[in-house]
Amino acid sequence: MKGNTGFKRIVLAAGYSAKGLRTAFVNEAAFRQELFLALVLIPLALWLDVEPTQRLLMIAALFVVLITELMNSAIEAVVDRIGAERHELSGRAKDIGSAAVLLALLLCATIWISILWPLLMS
Repeated sequence: MKGNTGFKRIVLAAGYSAKGLRTAFVNEAAFRQELFLALVLIPLALWLDVEPTQRLLMIAALFVVLITELMNSAIEAVVDRIGAERHELSGRAKDIGSAAVLLALLLCATIWISILWPLLMS
C-alpha cells in the first residue's frame, strides 16, 4: 500500500480486511464456531429487555472473542509459516494465543451470565 493515500488507501485497507475475514472463515473452524455463536447471540442481545449499556457490553464481549480469535489465528499462521519443526518459542506463542482466546471467552460468558442471571431469577 506504499504510495497510496487518502480514499484509495482506505478502500485498499478495507479490501485487505475483507480478505482476512474470508480467509479466517474458510480456514479456521474456531472462528466459524465463534462467529456462529455471535450471529445467534447478537439478535438475542437486541431482543432482550436489558439496559442499553448492558446490551452494548454483551455485544462488545462477542466482538472481543472474534477479535482475539483472529489475532490467535494470525499468530498461529506466522508460527506455522516459519517452520514445521517443534520449537519451545513456537509452542509458547501458540499456547499464549490460545490462552488469550480462553480469557476472552470467559469474559464474554461472565458478562452474559451476570446480565442474564437476574432476568432468569425473576
